[in-house]
Amino acid sequence: MNTWYCAVPVATMWTSPESVRDIDRAGLTNPVRLTKWLEQLSFEVRLDLYEGNRVQTQLLYGEPVIVEETQGDWAKVIAVWQPSKKDERGYPGWVPLVQLKEARPVRAQGFVKVTAGKAQLWHVDGSPSIVIPFNVILPYMDEWSNDTVRVCTPDGEALLLNQDVEKAPSIHQFTKRPVADAVDKGLAFLDVSYLWGGMSSYGYDCSGFTYNMLKACGYFIPRDADEQACGSQVIPLDNPAHWKKGDLLFFANDEGKGTIRHVGFYYGDGVLLHAPSTGKSVELLKLQGSDLARDLCAVRRYGVKFHE
Repeated sequence: MNTWYCAVPVATMWTSPESVRDIDRAGLTNPVRLTKWLEQLSFEVRLDLYEGNRVQTQLLYGEPVIVEETQGDWAKVIAVWQPSKKDERGYPGWVPLVQLKEARPVRAQGFVKVTAGKAQLWHVDGSPSIVIPFNVILPYMDEWSNDTVRVCTPDGEALLLNQDVEKAPSIHQFTKRPVADAVDKGLAFLDVSYLWGGMSSYGYDCSGFTYNMLKACGYFIPRDADEQACGSQVIPLDNPAHWKKGDLLFFANDEGKGTIRHVGFYYGDGVLLHAPSTGKSVELLKLQGSDLARDLCAVRRYGVKFHE
């Protein structure tokens, strides 16, 4: 088993190579035509990503994976930065081989994480390269100029603007910010379309949204909603006065008694910040009187004190 890296801005991890439809071809290439793929997906076709069990999750540029096996043009991979009960090493799925590159030794003094919604990556000669999404993490080499840093990418050395990144000695040493900051970061993505399996600023699903906003604040939490509910501090469900901005609210089938199916952030004052469902976009929602209110089943809190 070898470590490889995602070599496109966003790569979708599929349930199997057979999960792909003809309409998905634009999302399988390198360079990936992500915007074209998403724009041509009707409501019904998007919904089938979930109902047809086609998509598992997504990878961001430079994200490491374990390649377990290859079949033709496809690789069975484990996304090691996305904790999952499906595999103790990370989240499993299938990715086109063309969207991966094998790991090689790099010279780095730390890492940078993209803090802009989308950031331009530059070649070292000053010409523009690709656009990469929020939360991409890449090895950091040095300061290239007063306003740029030099990074290692799957495609070689490149530059990013200082204003678009934060730096840390390792991927686990980015500043752990108050979880309330995750809500503030999430507000920057209001109106971003829901995408089943989505993990980027091109489209999030509910747990992809909470995962990424907390990742932006220095936490790696489980990828899926039901597991996010198990890995955090229990907050009383029946006393909203104890809820704080940044707490995760969970919703389950059968009026809160069944399987957890949804998660979002508590914004405060009875308001939820979440990525709702196919056909909708990231939004703020007053819980009282909403369809979700009767399905509320748990409140959980991530934070520095809990993890330390």
